Amino acid sequence: MNSELEKTIMTAGDLPTIPVIALKVMQLLESPSTSAEELAKVVASDPAVAARVLKISNSAFYGCQRQIQTLSTAIVILGFSTLKSLVVAASVKQVYKPFGLTEKMLWEHSFGAGLAARIIASNTRIANEEEAFLGGLFHDIGKLIMNIFDKNKFQGVIQKCYNDNLRFAEAEKSVYPYTHAEVGACVIKKWNFPEVLTSAVMYHHDLTAPELDHAYLKQLTAVVSLADLFCLKLGIGEKDPAEELQLMDSPAAKVLKLEESRLELLLETFRTTYEKDKSYFVAEQ
Repeated sequence: MNSELEKTIMTAGDLPTIPVIALKVMQLLESPSTSAEELAKVVASDPAVAARVLKISNSAFYGCQRQIQTLSTAIVILGFSTLKSLVVAASVKQVYKPFGLTEKMLWEHSFGAGLAARIIASNTRIANEEEAFLGGLFHDIGKLIMNIFDKNKFQGVIQKCYNDNLRFAEAEKSVYPYTHAEVGACVIKKWNFPEVLTSAVMYHHDLTAPELDHAYLKQLTAVVSLADLFCLKLGIGEKDPAEELQLMDSPAAKVLKLEESRLELLLETFRTTYEKDKSYFVAEQ
């Protein structure tokens, strides 16, 4: 990790902070004695987050057979671990405001990748579903931070992508001395998320990194990387779909040892889930 960048991020006074409600929920979940009622009370303290959690918990993705009308019911049915990811997602969305076109596309791509990563993890049992979800959700948080720090500079990279038909990773090299993955990893570290998520964010574009020396860490990062590719291929949060993208040739597919038929099934599952439940996940409110 770039030490100068890390120092800048760690000492930055204007860096968005992880919303208080997410911190409270994560702290409560560290105690085995925490009840559903206690969690519900904390989540209910932020009406906007509470409304989003209830809305998302009623999406087809979570497969509940009946309408969930209370936070306590949502917590009991979905479980504490899933609640944690939903609260983090519902509260972190506030960091993306003001919700202009750039922020809207970044959010759609980020939440889409979180959803895709959870689907991949759930169907393959390769990684923990909620860690995969958070890894996908945060994989491009560095782009948001770069946009917040210097909107004009970040828009210059976006223009290079559009005008010169470049991938973001290529365009950013000509503008920044660091990558969005490095920025994102520093932010996740500052927000005190587990090291496994920091690494997944840091290396989702570099699965050959020697730092991925633990099998599970490499697999989780590969799940996040593949989820990112799913969104790119379908054009989620992108200007256009990258239809020419060959998923089978990706380092992620090789690490995960997925056959083409399995990849196509996972991609189609994600496509249908995202389209069916898009309004639950990415609407402004």
